[in-house]
Amino acid sequence: MKIEVKDRSKLCLGISAAICVIAIVLSVLGMGMDLGIDFTGGIIMTYDMGGAFETADIEAALAQQGITESRIAHADGNQAQIRIKDVDNSDEMRIALEETLKETYPDIAFVTVERVGAVVGRDLVSNAIKSIVIASILMLVYIAFRFDLFSGIAAVLALLHDVAIMIAFMVIFSAIVQGNSTFIAALLTIVGYSINNTIIIFDRIRENEKKLGKSVGYGDIVSRSVNECMGRTIGTTLTTLFTVVSLYVLGVESIREFSLPLIVGIIAGTYSSIGISGYLWAMMMNKRDAAKKATAAK
Repeated sequence: MKIEVKDRSKLCLGISAAICVIAIVLSVLGMGMDLGIDFTGGIIMTYDMGGAFETADIEAALAQQGITESRIAHADGNQAQIRIKDVDNSDEMRIALEETLKETYPDIAFVTVERVGAVVGRDLVSNAIKSIVIASILMLVYIAFRFDLFSGIAAVLALLHDVAIMIAFMVIFSAIVQGNSTFIAALLTIVGYSINNTIIIFDRIRENEKKLGKSVGYGDIVSRSVNECMGRTIGTTLTTLFTVVSLYVLGVESIREFSLPLIVGIIAGTYSSIGISGYLWAMMMNKRDAAKKATAAK
């Protein structure tokens, strides 16, 4: 499988830029990411269901009250924790919900109800940003030490590219996917996953640079290195995607919320490793050599 990175990398960067621009425009027009209860705040109701229960029954009861967006989790024992966005006349809604649920679960008992603000969501975003920044700095130091500074910069830029594509996906497809704490978890997972392919390609770039020396250009070295790693990269990606797609198809709703962003992140990570990160390194190396020549000429 042959890929001329130096000929197609600008196209790859252009596609990524277009996706991000579309997401930015949608956000400016008020059609940004659909933020879930974790970010907007809401009401948390806890019930003792009196025995085993199905979340589908609770979702159906909520739907009768006009509530289509909720997060339902099993708590201690047979307790159900129901999280919904804040609504008007919440007390009347809660009483009506209990009456509906009693038809299926006659031993149901109210436990607690509490309101949570959006501050939790802000803390999640803040901690996620801090985690990505710290991880990027540490990766930059590690890759710069193991390879060179330009490899570290290119790898971190490719990593930030993957994060941007995942966020853009959440904006563009906000009608079918929601931003919540599960998305944050998927985002941080991809930060650790996507750097792996990039490091392997840079390792091959280093070997080919030593082997070929100045006989070929940096772009040709990147192209050759990507081609040599292509089988391994595609094989690893397809194996991982098969598992994650299976989770999305067969898993429950909470698993799907986690696996769908993962699918996008895995594809974006492979895409950036093959078509972007190596070229960024080659571009910076060419500029460095040009600067050295200009300085020597003076």
